[in-house]
Amino acid sequence: METINFLDLFQGIATLVASEPKIMFGRIFLMLLGFLLIYLGSRNVLEPLLMIPMGLGMSSINAGVMFLEGGKMGTLFVDPLMSDPTDLVNIMQINWLQPIYTLTFSNGLIACFVFMGIGVLLDVGYVMARPFQSMIIALFAELGTIAVFPIAVSLGLTEQEAAAVATIGGADGPMVLFTSLILAKHLFVPITVVGYLYLGLTYGGYPYLIKWLIPRKLRGINMSSDSGPSISRSQKLIFAVIVCTLLCLLFPVAAPLFFSLFVGVAVRESGLENFFNLIGETFLYGATFFLGLTLGVLCEANTLLEPTVLKLLLLGMLALLISALGGILGGYVLYFATGGKFNPMIGIAGVSCVPTTAKVVQKIASDVNPSAIILPQALGANISGVITTAIIAGVYVAILR
Repeated sequence: METINFLDLFQGIATLVASEPKIMFGRIFLMLLGFLLIYLGSRNVLEPLLMIPMGLGMSSINAGVMFLEGGKMGTLFVDPLMSDPTDLVNIMQINWLQPIYTLTFSNGLIACFVFMGIGVLLDVGYVMARPFQSMIIALFAELGTIAVFPIAVSLGLTEQEAAAVATIGGADGPMVLFTSLILAKHLFVPITVVGYLYLGLTYGGYPYLIKWLIPRKLRGINMSSDSGPSISRSQKLIFAVIVCTLLCLLFPVAAPLFFSLFVGVAVRESGLENFFNLIGETFLYGATFFLGLTLGVLCEANTLLEPTVLKLLLLGMLALLISALGGILGGYVLYFATGGKFNPMIGIAGVSCVPTTAKVVQKIASDVNPSAIILPQALGANISGVITTAIIAGVYVAILR
């Protein structure tokens, strides 16, 4: 019996040793980052349903690199760059996550499932009760989506690439996935990974931004007296049908996302309990789990350590920061316009990701003033932010496709 070489037996270690230093340290860093995401998810600092599978996938993909045919390094998880039909059919029988990636992720279907689940959770009555207030906040909170586009072009990205990364400023993961898939497919993986990482990590920084820029006495403004008009289920359903049809008419390229969002709203307002549970639990939780898992295994060092990815990291962070600042600015505009009756913190809820930012501002308000209620107004800005992000993404795709 021949002597067994240690590195031949433990190929994960062998490929780590055989990699160039940048890739080796990159793999180690991403494994540790995966551990951190799991910890933050388990402590509910970040969304556990997304971050735990994403962190474990990130650690596993960078640990599980092996030598394939011809001495090439790779994994048995997924090959995101595979496009030849024959090779794709073959690899789908080998890589265990390849069917999920190819049939639900790379075509945007998983984004539509997530949007459908979000739609079921949305009460559009919050927007209908305060339409102008919600729209003003949402427009200010899209500042990053607009401002980062020319900055990205000036840094050498094409207009299509710039639009895809600028969409991160809307803080809507499925929208980032969908837009990058259409406009910059070659950067689809890093843009989507960067987008979802920042959506999870940046929200941890938003409370500090609020506390730096909004005085304590303003953070405690109570808006419980602004209950708004009562909106019936029939009115909400009519709103969903009309807005969905109008948006699909204006921006057909984003019609799958509009349809997915508003079919969820229609199910909610129609009182279809069985479908509500199916979409709001099975679809949403299942899609979010596999979204996190697939994103995690796409975080392979060779994919993420390209020079362009550093630009995407910086631009993604900048887009979310500018959007947050724009939202706060919008909050101050309404604060002064209403004679000090509007809580300016609500502005940051226009940076969508329902309902995370709305819950963030309500928690901060409650910490300052336990009787302060601003959640209805924040949810109105939240929902309007989702719709506005979809519209801007539709404009980008329609012009630059």
